Amino acid sequence: MAASRTRRSTSYRGGDISDSEKMESSAGWDDALDWLKLEHQSVSRSVSLPRHGNYKCLLEGERVLAEGHGVVLVNTDEAGTVVVTNFRLMFLSEGTQNTVALGTIPLATIEKLSKLVAKNQTAPRQSDKSTSRRLLQVIGKDLRIVVFGFRPRTKQRRLIYDALQRSSKPLRIWDLFAFSSGSSKFSNANPKVRLLNEYFRLLGKGSYSATMNMIEKESYMKSNELWRISNVNSSYSMCQTYPFALVLPKSISDDEVIQASTFRARGRLPVISWCHPVSGAVLARSSQPLVGLMMNLRSNADEKLVAALCTQPGGARGRRKLYIADARPRKNALANGAMGGGSESSSNYFQSEVVFLGIDNIHAMRESLSRLRDYLDTHGTTSSDGMSSFLRHGGWTWGGGNLSSMSASVSAFGDSGWLTHVQSVLTGAAWIAGHVALESASVLVHCSDGWDRTTQLVALANLLLDPYYRTFSGFQVLIEKDWLAFGHPFADRIGIPTVSGSSKMSFELTRQASVGSFPPSPSRQSVGSSPAPSASHAQNNCSPIFLQWVDCVSQLLRIYPFAFEFSSAFLVDLLDCMMSCRFGNFFCNSERERQQISIAEACGCMWAYLADVRSSQGRSHGHYNLFYDQLKHDGPLLPPAAALAPTLWPQFHLRWACPSEAQAGDELEDRCREMSLRFNELHKAKEIAEKKAAEMTSAFESLSVELRHEKQLSSSSMALAKRASKESAAIRRAIQSLGCNVHFASGGGTDIETSRPLEDRLTSGESNGQNDGSDLSVSISMVADENVSSASNPISRICQTLCPQSTREGGCKWPDAGCAQLGSQFVGLKANYDAFDRLSIYDSYFQTD
Repeated sequence: MAASRTRRSTSYRGGDISDSEKMESSAGWDDALDWLKLEHQSVSRSVSLPRHGNYKCLLEGERVLAEGHGVVLVNTDEAGTVVVTNFRLMFLSEGTQNTVALGTIPLATIEKLSKLVAKNQTAPRQSDKSTSRRLLQVIGKDLRIVVFGFRPRTKQRRLIYDALQRSSKPLRIWDLFAFSSGSSKFSNANPKVRLLNEYFRLLGKGSYSATMNMIEKESYMKSNELWRISNVNSSYSMCQTYPFALVLPKSISDDEVIQASTFRARGRLPVISWCHPVSGAVLARSSQPLVGLMMNLRSNADEKLVAALCTQPGGARGRRKLYIADARPRKNALANGAMGGGSESSSNYFQSEVVFLGIDNIHAMRESLSRLRDYLDTHGTTSSDGMSSFLRHGGWTWGGGNLSSMSASVSAFGDSGWLTHVQSVLTGAAWIAGHVALESASVLVHCSDGWDRTTQLVALANLLLDPYYRTFSGFQVLIEKDWLAFGHPFADRIGIPTVSGSSKMSFELTRQASVGSFPPSPSRQSVGSSPAPSASHAQNNCSPIFLQWVDCVSQLLRIYPFAFEFSSAFLVDLLDCMMSCRFGNFFCNSERERQQISIAEACGCMWAYLADVRSSQGRSHGHYNLFYDQLKHDGPLLPPAAALAPTLWPQFHLRWACPSEAQAGDELEDRCREMSLRFNELHKAKEIAEKKAAEMTSAFESLSVELRHEKQLSSSSMALAKRASKESAAIRRAIQSLGCNVHFASGGGTDIETSRPLEDRLTSGESNGQNDGSDLSVSISMVADENVSSASNPISRICQTLCPQSTREGGCKWPDAGCAQLGSQFVGLKANYDAFDRLSIYDSYFQTD
């Protein structure tokens, strides 16, 4: 059984297979593709399929090129519709019309297409009448192998295949989807600005902020005690694959820099990638020296430049140790001498030591990943070959028991060797970071051209040394600096066209050596008059170098779960964006090429898109690492050798071949994320409750103040009422003592009724007693003389007793006297308490001497 699985897998994975090539079928294909049932379903459900081009799942700028109905996704035995757009191949479930993730793959992610034909032999005598099954195999750069089954005697497979062939391998860079969708809302600042800001940070000049105006005027040449930012390559004339600005030793002039560049392959001279803020130790990068076949050529300018990397800060005596880390195996470095390259001699570089890290080239990495992909597909639950999977029908568990048992040894994946290569890169980066952090030594890293293995090691060492690069913003800066600005050939490694293969450009970007004695490598030669590289040429240059580096980052994230702000899910989405070519960040082979076709303005930015995705859920989004603690690892990460044994990265390696295992690795993180979400909800509820409690407390205090104020007013009112009552009683007694009747009533005015007018004698008294704004009226009625007897009128008795004008008959000798007239007139007063208070009428007022 194992032999049959191997034979069947190899028969259609080894290369492209035409329609005429046949593959013997087994019971697995019978179970996977029941054509009669499929045809019946396709006819009965065809009325529910959407019209051409009206799919709701299309992105902005995405348009349908071809579609096929009644197709089976062999990996999951699911029927549906295949749709080819200018961005991706989609598989829609026939029942729900939802996209199936396994069968949906961006066109740029497709590595290989193969048309297969499987014979279905029902009986020996009817072999000539056997029906053939049309299969289309899609192999992706993201470790998936998908097989679609089409109905016989239809042209649907040819239609889909032709559309995929035209769209997945475009001849011009402008045919990529990123130019169709445009920058849209996912635009970002020019990466040159971010590169300069990072240089300012490394030199301790963080107070400066780069602008495009500064770049245009070339006013960015800042420096510190040891290093400076140089514009010697501002026009890319010295090195076409280096950025416009370089960090160099302050003691080296631009003329010496240009001279030193002629001794390095591609003109990629030693430049500083990172410098320690305290010790001054640096991490530098370059390409191989051109020492020649006899390994005896030298350059004084190059040796002086390399020696300047060991300068001590503050005029300290002595020179620091220099390590030259050659990423290649020693035999490969020596073999490059035949083409003019080679490696340094420690005798030519003072206090230096040359170390070979033994990392294989891009071809070994590509073949290793291919073997790993086949291994995973063969053993996965969603195998592209119906019956060859160990788990397809619930037979065994993955790896003979669990994930850890399969990942315990790097040799458990057959002869793929992928984890061995990952371990080599991790070990080399840890070695570099350890010497910089612990010995304060400077390290110069290079390989052959200095843009593949060198970039992996330098970027990973940066990540270990500087905690800033372990944040979202720092990780973006790290990739833009060491991968993009320093010329990793993404177009060649991903397998997409670049500027030199586009007919619209009047110029041709060639990546040739700066010296004639060293011939350019095949990956960087000019394509001449050919509009596009050949298939074999593109195939030879494709390699998962960046994918392997991200795999190394995921291993560090597993070892140090508290040290990274981002999660493994973020790394997966990062790789998907890079391979899909939906955004223009990873287009072309150098900063110069991206600038000449204005990638930043013409295409959307991946970083802006990922930031927008994270902003939808804040810190609870899956891209955030729940365990991140920046205080726990605020210095360099120096993993021991035993911790660098890599394992499978479930979220990426197993997400297509064995989704259940990939999700199992996230169970703990998902539970923690759920608890975090719940905690955040409770925290928000607590804040709302505290806010309401504070509002209620404030309202209660306000009411208490008002209550105290009302109480004070009530006390004042009571006191005023008591005083008014006493005054009213006194007034009443005083007026009654004059023989008058007093009546208090509420109202706005005072009615005065009198038996005879007092216009002349009481005018002044009447005016003094009125208050138009009062609320209390006091009516005083005076009784006429004839109605009041002398016995009952005390005034009359006083007058009769004391007044010298009185007569014996009780009359008055002086009738015009006021005292005599008082008893016979009506007096009316309109007054209020304030008036009484001003008059201060008390009982003692009426006392006589």
